[in-house]
This record gives sequence, structure tokens and C-alpha cells, in this order.
Amino acid sequence: MSEDLRVQEFWRALGLPGIIDVHTHFMPANVMEKVWGYFDAVGPLTGREWPIHYRHEEDVRVEHLRGFGVRRFTSMIYPHKPEMAAWLNQWSAEFAEQTPDCLRTSTFYPEESAATYVAEAIESGTRVFKSHIQVGDYSPNDPLLDPVWGVLQEAGVPVVIHCGSGPAPGTHTGPGPIAELLSRYPRLHLIIAHMGLPEYREFLDLADQYSNVYLDTTMTFTDYTEAATPFPRDQVHRLAELQERIVFGSDFPNIPYPYLDALEGLTRFDLGEPWLRAVCHDNAARLFAID
Repeated sequence: MSEDLRVQEFWRALGLPGIIDVHTHFMPANVMEKVWGYFDAVGPLTGREWPIHYRHEEDVRVEHLRGFGVRRFTSMIYPHKPEMAAWLNQWSAEFAEQTPDCLRTSTFYPEESAATYVAEAIESGTRVFKSHIQVGDYSPNDPLLDPVWGVLQEAGVPVVIHCGSGPAPGTHTGPGPIAELLSRYPRLHLIIAHMGLPEYREFLDLADQYSNVYLDTTMTFTDYTEAATPFPRDQVHRLAELQERIVFGSDFPNIPYPYLDALEGLTRFDLGEPWLRAVCHDNAARLFAID
């Protein structure tokens, strides 16, 4: 059976119309090449190889997701220096315009212009933002971001935020800075990428404390991740308790294994079909108002 059909078989068996993947990457070609170069180098850094499984041209990658039956996906972009975010946002807006099944995605960086271009992105139709604390090497509590968090809180636009300390810790990663951020902006809609790996417990605590905090499953529960940073078994019950605020993410195309592994990993703890339906589709459909 082809890869497409195997993925389709997974969601059809759940009675779903498809999958919503909140954590996929589409970027300008030169930026994507640099990202792939980073993952090529992560192997020697971590002692585990990270072969990019879907290292294809952009149009091929889009068709892969459509073939899998992914109804909506994102173009997670992120800057690593000033005066880069606005350019990425323009590229992403054009990509979403020509790719209607992609939720328009924007990003930001702590700089004087951030408040202006974030407000403009929201006004022009951005559905989700990406913040990468590790790669950007910035504090989410940088004063330059205060007006950004303020407008995002008022607009209710979700932010997928890579803030856990995996695959390698950063200067500002970990639950502490996010706890401080949420204490100041408690109504922010944050989606904790990778479920906060490896600080699973602490980010689950934040989701318990703040009703607009979600967690995405990106790379978690897979054989690849479980071998190095297994999800704590004494926390599995909390996955069920937070069923309505866990959403599926894959990290496509940058994953070192087939897409189906990400879906099959969700079945590892036998949390039941209602949980799988909620995570693979229904929670994100509700969050992003997708019919």
C-alpha cells in the first residue's frame, strides 16, 4: 500500500474528513536550505542522525500533504536576526494566497518595527504566528515584544511557540520564561510546540493553569523521540485530561521518518478514538474556525 493510502486509512478509520496539521514548514528556498543544513548538523551535535525525509521541491511537498489528506497546514517561518521577519511574512502571505489550504502564517522578532508589522499581518488575514525562542535566541519577555503580545492577546490569534529545550537548549528556552510571559498576558493563545519537549511536565502544568494554552504533538510519542526523550508515563493521564487542548503537528518536511510515524505515535498510549479525533482534527478545527 502506498504511503498516501496508509495515511488516509488512519484518519478514515476514525471517521474524520482529513487531518489538520498545525506545525508544517514552508519557507523561501534559501531559508529552507539553511534549515536543512542545521538539521544535517544536529546529528553530530546530538549523536543521532537527522535525515530530512521529505527533502523535495516546494510543489512536491505541498502535494505530499494533500495526498495524505491534510485539510489545512501551516507555513511555520521564523527569523534568526532583525529585519528578517517582515520579509518572511510577505513571502508567507504570497504562499498562502497561492496555496489556499495553508493557514496564513506570520512571525516576529524583538525589534522596534515588530508591533507595526504584526498588527498589519493580523489585519490582512494571518491565522497563526510562529515564535522560535531557540533559533531566534531571544527572550519572550524582551520589552520590544510587549506591544506584540498585547495585540496578539486582544486579537486571539494563536502563536505556535518553540520554547522547550529540545533538541538542544537555548539561552531563553524552558518553562520559566513562558510562565513569566503568561503571568503578564494570561489570555494569550499559545500552542506549545513539541509539547515543550523535554520539559513535558512543566508545560502541562501551564496548560492546566491557563485555558488558552494548547500543546502540539510535533515529533512526540514517535519511536525516534521516545528513544531519547520519552514522554513520562506518570503523565499520560494528563493527556486525556487535556484532550481538548492538544493538537496534531508533524514538523513536515523536516522529520527524520515517514509522516505516518507521527500519526501512529499518537496511538502509543491507547487513549481511545475520541482522543485521536480531537487531536488529529477537531481541536484545531475549532481553534481556527475550520468547517
